[in-house]
Amino acid sequence: MYTAEGKLNRESVLQQYYPAVRRQALSLQVRLPAGVDTDDLIQAGLEGLLDAFSRFDANAGAAFSTFAHQRIRGAMIDELRSRDWLPRSVRRNAREVEACVRKLGHELGRSPEEREIAAALNMPLEEYHKLLLDTNNGLVLSYDEVVLEKNEHNEPSAIENEYSSPAEALFNGERRELVAQAISRLPEKEKLVMALYYQEELNLKEIGAVLDVTESRVSQLHSQAIKRIRAHVLDDIT
Repeated sequence: MYTAEGKLNRESVLQQYYPAVRRQALSLQVRLPAGVDTDDLIQAGLEGLLDAFSRFDANAGAAFSTFAHQRIRGAMIDELRSRDWLPRSVRRNAREVEACVRKLGHELGRSPEEREIAAALNMPLEEYHKLLLDTNNGLVLSYDEVVLEKNEHNEPSAIENEYSSPAEALFNGERRELVAQAISRLPEKEKLVMALYYQEELNLKEIGAVLDVTESRVSQLHSQAIKRIRAHVLDDIT
C-alpha cells in the first residue's frame, strides 16, 4: 500500500479498502428505507476514502485504517443527511420523545420505563411502541448526530466547526466517553441490543433470535435506547 518512498499509494489504497467501503455501505443500507441506493453510499464512501488519502498525516500518530474508517463513514452519513429523507413529522416526534425522556429522568432520578414515557406523552403503550418503530428508520444517523446538535438558530455548532465529519466528532475522546456513560445507564435489554447491533453488527432479525423477541420489538428497543442516550448526552453537554 506504500510506495518505495514510504508514501501511501492511491490505487493500492482504493483496491485494499474497497471491500471495507462496500461492507460499510451494506451495513448502513439494511437499516434504511428501500429508496436509498447502495451504489450511492459506496460512491460517497470512496470519496471519503480519497479525502482520507489526501489529508492523512502519518506524523499525527493515528493509523491510516482508523482515519480512513472515520472518513468513509462520515462521508456516507453526510450523503444521507444531504437527502433529508426522514419526514419532518418523524423528526418532530423523535424530539418530543427525547424531551420527555429527559424531563422524566430529571423528575425520577433514573431512566424512565416505557409505560411512564407513554403516560407522560398521553398515549397508550401500543401507540408509543408504534411511534418508536416509526422513528427508528432514521436512527442510523443517531450515533453521529448525538454530539452534533444544532443550536436554536440552526447554525453549525462549535462541535461541527471543530471536526470535519460527523464520525470524526463521535470518535473524539471526551464525547465518546459521554456516549459510553449514557450506554452504561441503559436498561440491561437495551444495553444488550446496542452491543449486538453496533459492536457485533447483528441485524434486527438476528438480535431478535438472540433475545427471543420479534424483529419489531428489537427495533423498538433500539429506538428507545438511542433516545435515552441522546437525552443523557445532551444533559451533559448543555
